[in-house]
Amino acid sequence: MAGLGPRPAGAGEPRPLLVKIVMAGESCVGKTSIVRRYTDPGSPPAGSPSASYMATIGIDFKVKPVMFNDTRVKLQIWDTAGQERFHTLSTSYFRGAQGFVLVYDITNLKSFQSITIWMNDIYEKAGDEVDVILLGNKCDKESERVVPKQKGEKLAWEYGMPFFETSAKDNVNIEHAFSVLIKEILEKELCWGIFHIKIAYTYFMKSCALHDLDVVSLNETKKRTCCAF
Repeated sequence: MAGLGPRPAGAGEPRPLLVKIVMAGESCVGKTSIVRRYTDPGSPPAGSPSASYMATIGIDFKVKPVMFNDTRVKLQIWDTAGQERFHTLSTSYFRGAQGFVLVYDITNLKSFQSITIWMNDIYEKAGDEVDVILLGNKCDKESERVVPKQKGEKLAWEYGMPFFETSAKDNVNIEHAFSVLIKEILEKELCWGIFHIKIAYTYFMKSCALHDLDVVSLNETKKRTCCAF
């Protein structure tokens, strides 16, 4: 996406906007590979002989600076474990997140069926207004597919979230998916910022109006008091 890319911080520039994004989904769906492909494009792709990715134990995170429409953004991407024994720990990091990347494996039906459970966790911990994108990962394994693309599209439509089929191995739709999520987050942040400014302005104007009424009331009281003598 145009306007989105790394940019070093310069002296005197405003501090970047911190955005917390959480990866969610079952174990071994490729969350860590997606994060590494996005944050470190030069790293060996998943599935290559030199790549050795173990299942995330507990929690991990990466930082990626980006530019979006002249706004410096510091992405903090939390990679959570999908194993059941780490579920409570993983979902505890959902709080305070502005966005979620929810991932399933197109070759694993159970990982797709669990998406509803993960969405309930997201709503419970982060609220139902948070931005979420759904990724059907490992689309490079078309011959092993068990989840049709139409099912992923339908589920995403039901929840009102963007959907992409991705491949961390072949670098398919990784950058684009994150760009869409960042755009939605920042647009919402901008709208909330304008909303809060309007509220503050309205409160200020009402305060000024009440102050003026008090002044008039005092003046009128003084005049009536003078006339009484």
